[in-house]
Amino acid sequence: MAVVKLTTPLKTEDVQNLKIGDKVLISGEIYTARDAAHKRLLDMIDKGEKSPFDIEGSVIYYVGPAPTKPGQVINSCGPTTSYRMDPYTGRMLELGAKGFVGKGNRSPEVVEDLKKHKAVYMAATGGAAALIAKSVKGNETIAFEDLGAEAIRRLTVEDFPATVVNDVNGNDLYQEGIKQYARNG
Repeated sequence: MAVVKLTTPLKTEDVQNLKIGDKVLISGEIYTARDAAHKRLLDMIDKGEKSPFDIEGSVIYYVGPAPTKPGQVINSCGPTTSYRMDPYTGRMLELGAKGFVGKGNRSPEVVEDLKKHKAVYMAATGGAAALIAKSVKGNETIAFEDLGAEAIRRLTVEDFPATVVNDVNGNDLYQEGIKQYARNG
């Protein structure tokens, strides 16, 4: 399993060789959004309004950071459960998103959509929210401020750590782990 440095925005060539289990270090801009923000963003786009960020090549981090204290760029910002965003993921992929970061598994439909659109789902380590926050160098709310922690933020990150869970070939790290455990158990 490789350690791969990625710089956003991502292109198909950036993700097509990633394999499940690869460790990645993401640098550049990523965007935070949870279910309420996804719904509002897609409703806005459906009405012909412009997205507050360029979705093409974007990485979306499923997080609701703790309130930032004076002198901090961001407070603890651990991943939230990803399956809550499954209803919106196919549409985000159609709009050009190339990566998603959260925790937990994704539905078979999302795994197929990732394969179809040549994108990846990555997991950030749950319980490591303070450590993850150290990779965040900039934090700006860009949409839906009224949603508080669920507002869309543009995070500037340097070597943001994640692990590839679903690759462009439809492989699933969690399913492979279960199979390996069953063989070895």
